[in-house]
Order: sequence, then C-alpha cells, then structure tokens
Amino acid sequence: MGFIADALARVKPSATIAVTNKARELKAAGRDVIGLGAGEPDFDTPENIKAAAIAAINEGKTKYTAVDGIPELKDAIIAKFKRENGLSYERTEISVGTGGKQVIYNALVATINPGDEVIIPTPYWVSYPDMVLLAGGEPVIVEADKSTFKITAEALEAAITPRTKWFMFNSPSNPSGAAYTRSELKALTDVLVKHPHVWIMSDDMYEHLVYDDFEFTTPAQVEPSLYERTLTVNGVSKAYAMTGWRIGYAGGPAELIKAMAKVQSQSTSNPSSIAQWAAVEALNGRQDFIPKNNEVFKGRRDLVVSMLNQANGLSCPNPEGAFYVFPSCAGTIGKTAPSGKVIGSDEDFVTELLETEGVAVVHGSAFGLGPNFRISYATSTEALEEACTRIQRFCGNLK
Repeated sequence: MGFIADALARVKPSATIAVTNKARELKAAGRDVIGLGAGEPDFDTPENIKAAAIAAINEGKTKYTAVDGIPELKDAIIAKFKRENGLSYERTEISVGTGGKQVIYNALVATINPGDEVIIPTPYWVSYPDMVLLAGGEPVIVEADKSTFKITAEALEAAITPRTKWFMFNSPSNPSGAAYTRSELKALTDVLVKHPHVWIMSDDMYEHLVYDDFEFTTPAQVEPSLYERTLTVNGVSKAYAMTGWRIGYAGGPAELIKAMAKVQSQSTSNPSSIAQWAAVEALNGRQDFIPKNNEVFKGRRDLVVSMLNQANGLSCPNPEGAFYVFPSCAGTIGKTAPSGKVIGSDEDFVTELLETEGVAVVHGSAFGLGPNFRISYATSTEALEEACTRIQRFCGNLK
C-alpha cells in the first residue's frame, strides 16, 4: 500500500505482544491455554502506591504536567539513583516518559542520524533493533556466548566503527535473565573508555530482580568516566508491579535530556499525572515487598529450570535475574511433532507447542538468538508446573 511510510517496511510487530494476543484469542475461543509470553509480574501493585494515586485524584492532581516529569518525581528519581547506584543528577538531567520504551525511543530519535550504528548484543529485547530502524539508524548485532548469553570485551571492540553512536546494554536481560557481574561489566566499560564517540544506553529495568546474592551494577557506576555519555534507563514497571501505569525514567547529560523532552513535547507530552504521583510513592515509600517478591520469583525460576532440563531435547541455563528463562530447543530440531510437522526452527517448536499442548511461549529468533525460546515465569507456581509438565510431554512425544 503506497500510502504507508516506507520506514515501516523495515520494522516487525512486537513478537511478545503477538504471542500474548494469540494466547488471549485461543482462550476466548475456549482453548485451555497457559500464556507464558508476557513480561509482567502477576503480583498486584502495592497498596501504598495505589493509595497515592487515589489521593492524587482526590486532590485534583489531574492536569497537564511538565512534559518530562513533575519536580517531585524527578527528585524521587534523583534520590533513588544516589541511594542505590551512587549516581548524582540534577533535575535537568532526569527524563520521565510513558514507560521505559518511550524513554529509549525518545533518546534514539533525538540522537540518531541516517547511517548511525547502534550496537545491540543478542539475545536482545525485541524492540531494540526496530526502534533503531524507526529512528533511521542501523542495528549492529553482536552475538553473545550461547551458554552465558553475555558478550565479551573482544566482541564489543570488534563491533565498534567510526559510525557507532550507541551501545545498548541490558542487565539483567530480557529475554535471557543473564546479568553481568561487576568484573564482566568492567571489561566492557574498559573498551568503551577507549572510544569517546560511543554513547552507552543502559537499560536497568530489571535491576531489583536478581537472585542468589547477585550484586547489581550499572555502567556509569562501574566506570565514572563514562558518566557524561551514559543514559541510565529504569522504571517502576517490574520491581513495583506497575506495568500498566506506564512510567519509565532516565538519568543522563542535560543536553541529551533536553533533546529527549523536545521529542516528547511533540509526541505524547507528559505521562499520566496520576501515575507520576504513584511513582513518587513507589520510589520514596517502603521497599520491603521487593525481596519478598524476589523469593517467590526465585522459587519459580528454580522450578522451571529443573523441569525444563528434564525435558527431552531442551537445555536451560540458570539465569541470574529478571523473570525469564531462555532454554535451547536445539535437541528437538529435525524431529516430528504429533501433527506430522517436522520441527525445523525454534518458531516451529513454539507454534507446535501452542497447537498441541496450549502453552504459549516466544521463539528465540525474535530476540536474535536461536534455536531458543523465552518463558516468563511471572505467573503462578501452579500454572508454571502445569506448563512445564505439558512441555515435557510435548518433547517426549516428538519422534
């Protein structure tokens, strides 16, 4: 259709949203489907946060706000960065958007010129390459080690060219749950120090979702000399069970933050005023539910990893964080499903799994690395146990 912009031909719809929608449609049609595609906690938003939103409504805090965040939320974000990451920012160095996705997109649109390259390690969150393409840039994909899902300093060095604008970094990772230790991250930042034209975008959305005494660190914290060219992105969606509230934020150099605000002023303008006041309470209020939720997530992770590793043809590493596992289904390739279809790819695997057993997962090639698939274990333990039993049965029935 000639009316639609050519740029959209370069972009794919979100695979995770597509899987979630497919599972929803099958459920509506009466199928018994367990959806493990969505990346959102099944916990409810804490009561104190909900109460803060209700209070904001009752107090009439329902008008337009400053484009990139109310001062009170910027102050709460400044305090959070100082308290938890040892990073110091001013209000002019803080951006608030409608979810972390908008913050990242604003930064790319505000900085990328045609032909600029953005380094993205695999496996990556499905939206990264497409946002780069929409902004007019070129994604440069760097394949991670398939056993750790982490890239090496050598691989990063080899990917950098004079046209590199950004290095996009995500730890703990969506989709793998892999998280870089301080020393692993230091090896990467040592490379970046040598290339002053490369900016760093650190997506820390899963910062608080780490297990087994893992210590989270972020690039500007590990290497302070990168502070002036790092955008540290975070949000309240995952740790605070606030996915639908749509509040993301970032800290970075004032010139970049100002440019991002300019983009936002001509697209969405301010995030919801009510959600902003809820986020103030999230960051400033009690945090004791986070370790409690993490204990539940850790138990689910251990259950899923154990059960998947007992399935014929699957191999599932034990991730350090987030609420995903990213098992390999390489051992099932070439086998025949009960439908008679030969499994030729991870996409075939997840399609047949959904049709045969009613378990919805996302194929790994959507995240740039296969043959794998992503499971979100942010759902009830009972549902996970049943889903993994079905996956074991499906793999056992492959010929």
